[in-house]
Amino acid sequence: MPVTRTDQDKTAAAGQDRPELQKAIQELVDAGFAGVQLRVNDQRGEWVGSAGVRKLGEAAKPPTNARFRIGSNTKTFIATLVLQLVAEGTIGLDDPAADHLPEFELDRRITVRMLLQHTSGVFNFTGEYYEDGTIVPGIPWSGQEWVDNLFHTYQPEELVRLALSKPARFEPGTDWSYSNTNYVLARLLIEKVTGCPLAEEMQRRILSPLGLSGTVVPDASPEIPEPHAHGYYTYQDAGQWKMVDVTRQNPSWVSAGGDMISTTQDLHTFISALMSGKLLPAPLLAEMRKPHPKFGYGLGLFVQDGTTPSPFPSPSCGVTVLTHNGGFAGYGALMYSTPDGGTTLTASLTTGDAKLDFAQVAEAFAKAQQRLVNEVFCGGQAGSDDATAPAR
Repeated sequence: MPVTRTDQDKTAAAGQDRPELQKAIQELVDAGFAGVQLRVNDQRGEWVGSAGVRKLGEAAKPPTNARFRIGSNTKTFIATLVLQLVAEGTIGLDDPAADHLPEFELDRRITVRMLLQHTSGVFNFTGEYYEDGTIVPGIPWSGQEWVDNLFHTYQPEELVRLALSKPARFEPGTDWSYSNTNYVLARLLIEKVTGCPLAEEMQRRILSPLGLSGTVVPDASPEIPEPHAHGYYTYQDAGQWKMVDVTRQNPSWVSAGGDMISTTQDLHTFISALMSGKLLPAPLLAEMRKPHPKFGYGLGLFVQDGTTPSPFPSPSCGVTVLTHNGGFAGYGALMYSTPDGGTTLTASLTTGDAKLDFAQVAEAFAKAQQRLVNEVFCGGQAGSDDATAPAR
């Protein structure tokens, strides 16, 4: 009887073929993450691998088919669904959002496009951080208060009304600022014009057609389907370090701003299909990929073409990539693609018990991520001696 290799066995064999990729994800673990799983699809074929551990205190690596919380990668799915409705003529990209959501009495200058591009100026319900150092808090999403409410359910309308009770950051269309509120409004718009819950509409339009069986819109459910790695939240309270397993948590606190669950395989399939024109007509895909000059944000994704700023590491060799990374308590997600969908990088990261402040984690992560992006999109060419240089 022939011996069947397990998924992990195949991964180990593949890792020997491309040791530079295994080294790159090990660097992420060394930077303080508990576990990493990576999937690369390029001209050399597909490579999958993992590093670190599935659960603290255990030796097993994260399974390479594990589900994870994808954070703001959710926004790319939401934007795609909205643009499908635009393609059908159900809504107009430059319609006032208030036409579809009159109950919120939105500024009529705010269009559907502005929601998707973060140019509405609407307050971010998870809090605003201003250039002068001023912080205006929103809902609790960190510290002991958040941990105490790990299973609290927020209604999306509640999040929107909280945001609208705060001053707008700027006049609609005059600036750019990332706001989760935009995408909760986009969710409510989808539900209003289709008459269906977001989960059903996402399943019908994107998940089922692409066969994304590992992807879930959880709404307020705290569950994450097996297999999965565990994510941890480490924080300081009253001068003491604490750590809690946040694998199970109610994601309604972020709603459509970042609540979805997926796999590296499904993210690859999705972003490759999107970029190659399988989900949107060419004119709308072109609209999606028009970057805002301030931060390179299109409609639901970042355009990293070497000419516009980006908060994420860009390939040092100047290759254009489309991306939307995600951060969620306990989890992180990477999703990169070339414009034709031919080369993709998708990854999951789980946070562990590292007692590092945000700045330390961000610096270590940026350096390791830059190395990984260069390995995949530049053939390992550094292109710069400073891996932590600001993205172009």
